[in-house]
Amino acid sequence: MSLPSAVAGSFNDAPTASFDAANAVAVAEDPIDSEQIELVRTTWTYVAPMAEQAATLFYNRLFELEPAIKQMFAPSNLRVEKRILMQTLGAAVKHLHRLDRAVPTVRGLGRRHACYGVQERHYDVVAEALLWALEKGLGNRFTHEVRDAWTVTCTLLADTLKDTAAAQLDG
Repeated sequence: MSLPSAVAGSFNDAPTASFDAANAVAVAEDPIDSEQIELVRTTWTYVAPMAEQAATLFYNRLFELEPAIKQMFAPSNLRVEKRILMQTLGAAVKHLHRLDRAVPTVRGLGRRHACYGVQERHYDVVAEALLWALEKGLGNRFTHEVRDAWTVTCTLLADTLKDTAAAQLDG
């Protein structure tokens, strides 16, 4: 399947978003190191200005990988869902150096997703779709090191979502 020409471009133009590198220092016990945080934040500066395009790449790939997931979005407005996705990712990227600030938002998302019928395996498909979208959008900026940093970030988010959803279903 080829992507519509409107979303086939990349995020390789000059970044317009920025972050404060002084706040990119990870706490020693955090599962993501300061270099990975810097890579995620730096690449996010290319993604954020193209949020609509990035979200379209992501959802197209997600629905291609797991067509049944598309049914979960039937009652919602996909344009709104795209905006929420990118805002949530932006907040997570912003707070990677202080994960305790991002966790409450991610947990809230996990509780809501449990009610929508999202299964644990879906989070892995979401991570795969996100990494694919980042690779397509960032092009040659999506180095092995960037992939590793984003994989750690996706794993952190997915694990938090899975744990919260499981607790919601158990409780």
